[in-house]
Amino acid sequence: MIQFPENFLWGSAASAPQTEGHGSSNGKSPSTWDKWFAMNPEKFNQHQGPEHTSNVYELYEEDIARMQAIGMNSYRTSIAWTRLLPDGKTVNEEAVAFYRDYFQKMKAAGVEPIINLFHFDMPWWLMEKGGWEARESVTAFSFYAKTAFELFGDIVSTWATFNEPLVHIECGYLYEFHYPAIVDFKKAVQVGYHTLMAHVHAVKAFRESGVDGKIGIILNVTPAYARSDEPRDLEAKEKADLLNTKSFLDPCVLGTIPDELTALLKDNDLLPETAEGDKDLIREYTVDFIGMNYYQPKRVQAPVNPKTPAAMPEDFYAPYDWPEKKMNPYRGWEIYPQALYDVAMMMKQDYRNIPWFVSENGMGVAEEERFMDEDGMIQDDYRIEFMQDHLTELHKGIQEGSNCFGYHTWTFVDCWSWLNGYRNRYGFYRVDLEDNYARSLKKSGLWYKELSRNNGF
Repeated sequence: MIQFPENFLWGSAASAPQTEGHGSSNGKSPSTWDKWFAMNPEKFNQHQGPEHTSNVYELYEEDIARMQAIGMNSYRTSIAWTRLLPDGKTVNEEAVAFYRDYFQKMKAAGVEPIINLFHFDMPWWLMEKGGWEARESVTAFSFYAKTAFELFGDIVSTWATFNEPLVHIECGYLYEFHYPAIVDFKKAVQVGYHTLMAHVHAVKAFRESGVDGKIGIILNVTPAYARSDEPRDLEAKEKADLLNTKSFLDPCVLGTIPDELTALLKDNDLLPETAEGDKDLIREYTVDFIGMNYYQPKRVQAPVNPKTPAAMPEDFYAPYDWPEKKMNPYRGWEIYPQALYDVAMMMKQDYRNIPWFVSENGMGVAEEERFMDEDGMIQDDYRIEFMQDHLTELHKGIQEGSNCFGYHTWTFVDCWSWLNGYRNRYGFYRVDLEDNYARSLKKSGLWYKELSRNNGF
């Protein structure tokens, strides 16, 4: 029996834009996703847009009962900035009533709400002013954060500022998967810097709010592994870790941007514009905890013909196809549970052993109906095996002293996923898009109930 620490968090994660629905109603203003879908629906899988998603706006009470039914003691979701402050200034009272009831009913059911402020859903009114490229975004986000703390701080005691900030940076400004879908390394760095400062100012607002609780940030971690011990491959690994891990983890936990990262950006004419006093704020307003979203590692090698100055991250490190890899063919991601142990050790040894939790881990599979039994239950043994393998490695790290306090899967009910729509499913509950978003339990949900009940497996 693998036992986890007392009061360990067992739960799932999701987001407002991927689950709530009611994307253009109840006082909500458009986000970049709403506008992009209106402009280019052909980019979205089966023309599945953000309007309805999984209809949690109407079904949240029943969903909370389903959380209880599979033993969840915690749940992370987000507030939609566009719903709470449709114009960035005026509070939408209907949104306040919705979120307060949602969070209170969660707590009453023994499910601790962990509430995130931003999950890729940039308000359109701010995008028209430049989005994260504009320094104004820092002030706007700080005001939104302050408003959320004032309105919900009596219910919510665990907050996160951003989910996976690297994703909206990379996907929006390097790889064309998020709006504005441009390729500009220098803009990407500036967007990253303003995102960091927005986070810092939100932490400052939290500290000044008097709210009783803790605040952190949710980062996606893709540990880099070098092809070989050759110096150039190891240098590629170091640069990959600087850009993909240390760029946010160091300032958020240690209060400093790595000197090596600053030098790398300077040498490649990529330094962002900053403001006086930023360094002091970064140093002062560090986090109470870190959430780590882990899905896959990053295999790297030295680039063959890098551009100087760098035009893309691949000029610093090239992908390496590890011949021994095990793949999730539906998502195109390597399955490598051992990296979760390495992450646990990194947090212990390099980041003051700050409290942290696995804030996302999961396996997306397409056409899961293939695995449905005669009673209508999806037999997703592949998902159970995935969780077992990752939890085994996580447990090793905890046994060796890493300060991990929880494990959340992606996700609770099948949700909408950006350009991919509902192509890959991750939930403990299936969502039937043809039957008014009806939920049905998968086998993995039964396994998770036993995991939570036993605090191990």
